[in-house]
Amino acid sequence: MRPTSISSANKEYFFLFFHQLKLENNLSSIKDIKNQLNFEMAYDKKEPLFVNPLEASKGLTINDLNKYLPALQSVDDLTMSKDEMRDGMFRGLGINGLKKIPDNSIDLIITDPPESPRKNYDERPGQITIQEYFEWNEAWLAESYRVLKETGAIYILCSWRYSGMYHSLLSNQFQLQSRISWMNENAKDQPKLPIWKNNLSDIWFATKSNEFMFNQKPVSELSAVEKSDINFWGDIMSFENPAELNMPEDKPNVVVERLLRASSFKLNWVVDPFARTGGIGIVAKKMGRRFIGFEVDKDKLVLAMKRIDSE
Repeated sequence: MRPTSISSANKEYFFLFFHQLKLENNLSSIKDIKNQLNFEMAYDKKEPLFVNPLEASKGLTINDLNKYLPALQSVDDLTMSKDEMRDGMFRGLGINGLKKIPDNSIDLIITDPPESPRKNYDERPGQITIQEYFEWNEAWLAESYRVLKETGAIYILCSWRYSGMYHSLLSNQFQLQSRISWMNENAKDQPKLPIWKNNLSDIWFATKSNEFMFNQKPVSELSAVEKSDINFWGDIMSFENPAELNMPEDKPNVVVERLLRASSFKLNWVVDPFARTGGIGIVAKKMGRRFIGFEVDKDKLVLAMKRIDSE
């Protein structure tokens, strides 16, 4: 990718920044202070001297930071009512964001919960236990149930390791409808030993009640399952979608599109409590849904804002 041009003022800022850190010509110190500080000398090519030297995530330019950092919205400052809902990306823990959403106001939740929430979403040290992880999931799912409309639905994308746990959790609080397994060449939790390779990921589908929408119709009016509605999606790996390969945490667009098409309409409210770099939000906006996303990591949030804004 060609380096991003920066203004003379920004160049001066960088030189002052390096001077303040007393780095001078010691480029190795720059790498120690900022991971992957990308410095390029390109006088002969007349290219920019710097290639996002302060970027924290792939895909963010200095102009992006100037544009989106001042626009960050905190969950703490968020207020909503049924008459005044707000779409967009908000910085904060997923459960805190869900608590700001009114009862019975959301049509659909699609999310890929973090498998190590303490690492990215909690300041407490140490590894999270399986019991703590269960309780953590139980808490945000309770809020999810509260905010969903009576006809609302939730999809949880997960690896095989925690699939059984989500079956238990959703059975306790929701009407569990189905499990979808899809071919995923980037599936998590590969075995350490040379045994069966895992090429499957799961999606759990649950609803708040048994009166819900599916494929644009009330489920009570559906006469038969369509051929395309089987719960094994063996064709996903064959889809080519270069745009979505930019962010490793994204799920294939076709997966999210199928879920949105099956369980929502245009202008419906869609929530992702753990939005990361905005993969689900991008598809939701592209399909005309109103999207609310929460992300505690500032770098990921800014990148998500940029990506969703580009649609």
